[in-house]
Amino acid sequence: MALHIFAVVAGLILLVWSADRFIAGAAALARIIGVSPLVIGLTVVALGTSAPEMFVSGLAALQDQPGLSIGNAIGSNITNIGLILGITALVTPLAVQSRILRRELPIAAALVLLTVGLLWDGDLDVLDGVILLIGLAALLVWLYRTATAGTGDDALASEIVEELPKEAMSRPQAITWTVAGLVLLAGSAQVLVWGAVGVAEALGVPDLIIGLTIVALGTSLPELAASLAGALKGEHDLAIGNVLGSNMFNLAVVLPLPGLLAPGAVLPEVLNRDVLAMALFTFALFALAAGWAGRAGRINRFEGAALLLGFAVYEFILIKTTLAA
Repeated sequence: MALHIFAVVAGLILLVWSADRFIAGAAALARIIGVSPLVIGLTVVALGTSAPEMFVSGLAALQDQPGLSIGNAIGSNITNIGLILGITALVTPLAVQSRILRRELPIAAALVLLTVGLLWDGDLDVLDGVILLIGLAALLVWLYRTATAGTGDDALASEIVEELPKEAMSRPQAITWTVAGLVLLAGSAQVLVWGAVGVAEALGVPDLIIGLTIVALGTSLPELAASLAGALKGEHDLAIGNVLGSNMFNLAVVLPLPGLLAPGAVLPEVLNRDVLAMALFTFALFALAAGWAGRAGRINRFEGAALLLGFAVYEFILIKTTLAA
């Protein structure tokens, strides 16, 4: 099993690095051809941060490991809110000031409700995947129109533009890093999937569990780094926006892949435990960040600790039900 563990660790490291190179190349290429910085941040960079999950889930589905694929998408969303925002809010309380972010919150909640509705029959099939991809198209159109409509002094817009990759590249260099990043993403995802399946077989646990835990945590590392860095620099809206954008793309891009490439039944525990947990975390984030009853949107340290505790409880339930099976 040592070789498989090494493959998981090496795959995750290379996956994160190749995603960074892909984002840098794609952002530089978009800038060269005249795409506005905010459009790049809301679309190109946002999609790029979900690239690790996309490649891992796609390859897992192609190799008939739909549990790993589904677990990666749902587990990443749970990890992003419970662990990443929980830790980030403990480091520094997060205040929501962005109008764009407040408009994204109901869209993220709607995507979760759509996902619950599609999975309610116990299947993730081709039609479900197509419906989620239609949701992706609508999301991209909305993001593009938002970015080009003029955002004035919106806090999130300013923070996104400020944090865009600023690496100077010529057109050939940008194309090279974009293509190389994609190739390396595919290769590192293959290594990671092979290692994760080997670990699951050695431990005698379903690949779903590995997807919900090790792989979900590993592919969420870029969001953890980005959110912590943003929060420490006072970019609170960006810290939350990174998580929110990643979660939306996980449902609209990553989750459709097992439906399209390996359609089949969804285990009851995925609905009763994992999808439920994802929904609860999402609506908790909505309630905290949107604000209510005159309360401004804010995640303070107490609420961050509550999110972190909720994540720990979820992981405990996950381990307990796995051992009992």
